[in-house]
Amino acid sequence: MTYSIGLAGKGGTGKTTIAGLLIKYLNEKGKIPVLAVDADSNANLNEVLGLEVTETLGDAREEMKKGVSTGMTKDIFMEMKLGEAVVETEGFDLIVMGRPEGSGCYCAANTLLTQYLDRLIDNYSCVVIDNEAGMEHISRLTTNNIDLLLIISDASRRGILSAARISALTDDLGLNIGNKLFIINQVKEGQEEALKKAADEHQLELAGIIPEDDLVREFDLKGRPTIELDKKSNAFKAAYEVFDRIIDI
Repeated sequence: MTYSIGLAGKGGTGKTTIAGLLIKYLNEKGKIPVLAVDADSNANLNEVLGLEVTETLGDAREEMKKGVSTGMTKDIFMEMKLGEAVVETEGFDLIVMGRPEGSGCYCAANTLLTQYLDRLIDNYSCVVIDNEAGMEHISRLTTNNIDLLLIISDASRRGILSAARISALTDDLGLNIGNKLFIINQVKEGQEEALKKAADEHQLELAGIIPEDDLVREFDLKGRPTIELDKKSNAFKAAYEVFDRIIDI
């Protein structure tokens, strides 16, 4: 059965970098293949993974709204577009949700996409969903339960408050989440105790703290995929220590 992990957090928390490291970790632990799903409207998981994306599921929604070719049903069209949108690589594949550009109702397209995504996900040992702050993508992405939700914050009160709101939103949506954990990223030395106290105040179960890391910033500035980080990186080491504690599959 596919093990599903969702990540959420406000912009700028390093959530996507953590998602990339998690995918690398799962591969190294022999959990293959992994399906990486970029469900953030500001899609850049492909850059973290070093992959080029030419098709998104948002593109498929737009095309279906305009009408499909004569002799092709909407079901066949969506299945074809889903296949085209999957970027395959060794150990993991990537699919980007994208966002619709036009106006109007996307209900029919979303229903078909959900149907085929559910079928696709069954082919993978794990699925990692890099989500935006809102949880609607996760709620309609798959009929499978979410086994683990990682809520990511930066080292700020506003980030922790945003994380608390995301946690509350998952309850409002009635999502069936096996476990919900909190990670604070980009932490400077000396901030740890104050941040732990803030997490407790907002009733967030803290899984770990990842330090600020100049090497992560250097990779980003040079356009290097951060999935290539290794033990030279303090953030890499801290993230793997967190994963060792919380991933048990």
